[in-house]
Amino acid sequence: MPMFSTSREEFESFVREGVEAIPQKFRPRINNVAFLVYAEPTARQRKQNKLHPQETLFGLYEGIPHPARGENYGGLVMPDKITIFKEPIESEARLLLKEQFSNNIRSYTTADRKEMFGREVRKLVVDTVWHEVAHHFGLSEEKVEERERQRRSP
Repeated sequence: MPMFSTSREEFESFVREGVEAIPQKFRPRINNVAFLVYAEPTARQRKQNKLHPQETLFGLYEGIPHPARGENYGGLVMPDKITIFKEPIESEARLLLKEQFSNNIRSYTTADRKEMFGREVRKLVVDTVWHEVAHHFGLSEEKVEERERQRRSP
């Protein structure tokens, strides 16, 4: 199977799409936040999040969640950061597609596979943006995962 990837511009467009997918009632409250794209977590981020060598992150929220901001929040406060990591997301998309292709009799063209890869990356990015924005609003990892399950169920 060819090793697909997205361009940085395409990946960043998925991040913008993820931000725009946040419900309108929440978007105005996403302030003083920088959305960044990096290839993968830094050594410092890996250490701070106690990641084992085989573990990685799709995204990371770093900042002061809304509920922790007091009346005096503002002024010369550095922006919160939501970082989306390109390589781990693309690796996951490749794994998901490999599983799908191995369980499917239908043969796909390279163009079909590339299109499916792009759709999977887009979905993972949009979901990751949602996940990290939820942390920005003060939800714990457990609460975010609970809400994600609710979002997925019909």
